[in-house]
Amino acid sequence: MSQLEGKVAVVTGGGRGLGRAYCEALAREGAAVIAADIRDTAETVEATAAANGRIAGTALDAADMASCEAMARRAVDEFGRIDILVNNAALYGDTEGGRFDRIGQDEWDRTMAVNVRGVWQCTKACVPAMREAGGGSIINIASLAAVYGMPFGLHYATSKAAVIGMTRALARELGRDWIRVNAIAPSAVLTEGTDDFFGAKKDKLLQAVAAGQSLQRNLTTDDLVGTVLYLASDASRLVTGQTLMVDGGTVFL
Repeated sequence: MSQLEGKVAVVTGGGRGLGRAYCEALAREGAAVIAADIRDTAETVEATAAANGRIAGTALDAADMASCEAMARRAVDEFGRIDILVNNAALYGDTEGGRFDRIGQDEWDRTMAVNVRGVWQCTKACVPAMREAGGGSIINIASLAAVYGMPFGLHYATSKAAVIGMTRALARELGRDWIRVNAIAPSAVLTEGTDDFFGAKKDKLLQAVAAGQSLQRNLTTDDLVGTVLYLASDASRLVTGQTLMVDGGTVFL
């Protein structure tokens, strides 16, 4: 039997990149998956279904509570329960980097609305169904940027630091419901979002990222899915409140 057989997973930001990889991996392990994104999820749904995965797509604006609640309802209506939530939706490639004192207030607020409030809202929307199911696993996608202290992207780094703090507080609060809450903090991963974020300097910056790692190779989406599956499954049944660095050995916690 696959390790997630009978489970239902919701993946936000499931339309491309890491989110799509998480959807495909969770489905391969037997979970039924809801791919939620402000972008079109059709390619994720088609690729996962073609590999005999159970999946449905739904629209999600993580900054809008009504949209988050509609996502949770879709999961329950489609598959009957929610056991796993991967809070992956975030502004990354869509953000504008630069010196901290040149970041516009609208840009700052937009980043916090999705990357911080969005995680809180998606969690609020899905936890009632997890309680009904008798427990579950919430996996928040943070970033090396928060732990390392990435310059020239203060709003992004700050938002991901907030995700780590939220993870720890929620783990204490939701433990009584047997809902585990953990975070993953990856280094730069070879995705469309990283292409957008690094822009014309992508090759040079990716080389610098790899050079700072103990294992000097840039991460691909395949390098993250094992950690997601571990945290989603009963293999980590007594692990909560933790931030797992998947960064090739850049920082050691």
